[in-house]
Amino acid sequence: MATLGAMFGAGAAETAMGLPRWDGGPAPAVVLGADGCTPYPSVGFYCKGGPAAIRAATAPFAASQGHWNFDIAAPAFDGRLPADMGDLPVREDDPEGNRRLIRDAAARIAAQGAVPVLLGGDDSLPIPLLEALEGPLTVLQIDAHIDWRDEVEGVRHGLSSTMRRASEMPQVERIVQVGHRGMGSARPSDLAEARAWGARLVPASAPDPVGEALALVPDGARVALCLDLDALDPSVMPAVIGRTAGGLSYAQVLRLIAGTRARAHIAALAMTELMPPRDVDGLGAMAAAQLLVAALGLLAPP
Repeated sequence: MATLGAMFGAGAAETAMGLPRWDGGPAPAVVLGADGCTPYPSVGFYCKGGPAAIRAATAPFAASQGHWNFDIAAPAFDGRLPADMGDLPVREDDPEGNRRLIRDAAARIAAQGAVPVLLGGDDSLPIPLLEALEGPLTVLQIDAHIDWRDEVEGVRHGLSSTMRRASEMPQVERIVQVGHRGMGSARPSDLAEARAWGARLVPASAPDPVGEALALVPDGARVALCLDLDALDPSVMPAVIGRTAGGLSYAQVLRLIAGTRARAHIAALAMTELMPPRDVDGLGAMAAAQLLVAALGLLAPP
């Protein structure tokens, strides 16, 4: 089947957008993937193949690395290229080992002055990513759910506990959450405890969720962006387990990433919850890939 990428010389790409393999040295940003981290017994690694699907969807851009990207109002890359270290060998039966793998890999990347860009995989991945980062740290969570459960199914490091665990990390001084809506795992007590800790919550239904969330990010802060793809409306992102109407648009999520980059330092980015079996004609993977390409361009200025 003919594709626009093929028309301009792109083929299959083993790395995100055909970027070079990371050699362990300095880079603006380094992509890494994990099919899961700390699964719940009832669902396991339900996002298995998510990183591979996102990378495959970036292949049409591989021949366009110097082309203009209208999403960021600049060339896709106009300086040093980011790199891709591939996927980590996570195992569904070894959550503690998975957390160690992710934490160690993210720390190695950060030690080289690069921004770790973690593709998933379920939304438990940000926990070890955040553990690897130095503070003081502001966490900007873009998500349909607030993830403040202490445990689910006896698991304390699962996807519904991501922000609860973040709040316990000494380097995390601020949590801003945007995009939540509908009904999920949060109980009234979880919401009360999030507010009592000091988390700032901006629902998707706010008059200006992007502007309100960005106003809560201090100028010059070190920010870890935690993007659960279910923050996007299902009309844009069908490839998630928790489709919920009334989500953010592609443009709103792009503005959150670009706005954070404009006012702060992005220390890490997690893009989680792409579930290939739930995708529709590859549209979810395409949206995630386009966001990834834009984010990498923002993280690799001239």
